Amino acid sequence: MDLSTTYLGLKLAHPFMPGASPLVDDLGMVKRLEDAGASAIVMHSVFEEQILREGLSTLEAIEGTAESYAEALSYFPKADEFRLGPDQYLEQIRKIKESVSIPVIASLNGSTPAGWIEYAKQIEQAGADALELNVYILATNPWETGETIEQRVLDIARAVKRAVKIPVAVKLSVFYSSLANFAKRLDEIGVDGLVLFNRFYQPDIDIENLEVVPTLHLSDSSELLLRLRWLAILHGNVKASLAVSGGVHTVTDAIKALMTGAQAVQMVSALLRNGPEYLKSIREGVVAWMQEHEYESVVQMIGSMSLQKCADPAAFERANYMRVLQSYRI
Repeated sequence: MDLSTTYLGLKLAHPFMPGASPLVDDLGMVKRLEDAGASAIVMHSVFEEQILREGLSTLEAIEGTAESYAEALSYFPKADEFRLGPDQYLEQIRKIKESVSIPVIASLNGSTPAGWIEYAKQIEQAGADALELNVYILATNPWETGETIEQRVLDIARAVKRAVKIPVAVKLSVFYSSLANFAKRLDEIGVDGLVLFNRFYQPDIDIENLEVVPTLHLSDSSELLLRLRWLAILHGNVKASLAVSGGVHTVTDAIKALMTGAQAVQMVSALLRNGPEYLKSIREGVVAWMQEHEYESVVQMIGSMSLQKCADPAAFERANYMRVLQSYRI
């Protein structure tokens, strides 16, 4: 059974890997992930604000909104609240590379082009095999257009691509008015991969103390459906590799992600709940299903249920929408 796949130009034994999570902070846990058969290690993000905080002495050299950004930094967690500071993050890349024989994909989380170009170079120098850009932008300014936000992400991706030689993926949110077009524009500037999707965690309200309360809920399989739709739409329309992140908890989930077009399947919540060894269970379950259904390779599965061969994807999606609405019976 051939499980091999290519993601970000990296030849992988199979598509299944941990997504960005705190699991990588402990080298013992990283080794357990490799022993469980992870095809790559995806590190959690280091934040642009962490990098800028360390460089406040040269903040005036940063283009754009330097003065307002210095004030904005006061909103963010203190340096000691982050698991790994920028220097420790680079050192962790080196340690992980020394500890495992599988590719290591680092991650940067930011929102401005100026904040992290130099750090991207340092990540490459530390030995990372690829870099995932986790561009977290929530549009709160009513005067800022969608085009402006999209252009900012394009500028970030283009600048990082020029700064490093390793493959670069962009982890997208679903909140774009024309996601297919935006994915195509990222593809045109040479982005090597697209990860679907970033999770936007929703804060709660403490009505007694009148405070915003950060909340984090692990995902479940229901979150996969949105990702399946967009994998199916984008497969065959972009050259970039496609990865799924969020909602893969079962063997069935993993198979659906592959069939709709994922070349890499990132798992976090399922591993946090069940331990790193659960990755092996998913892989073995997929193999068993493929044998039962006479598949010879993962490549044969990838994209087999995409909209690539659909003459009018928009009409197909609209027809399905109407069919779903009519399916409910009281």
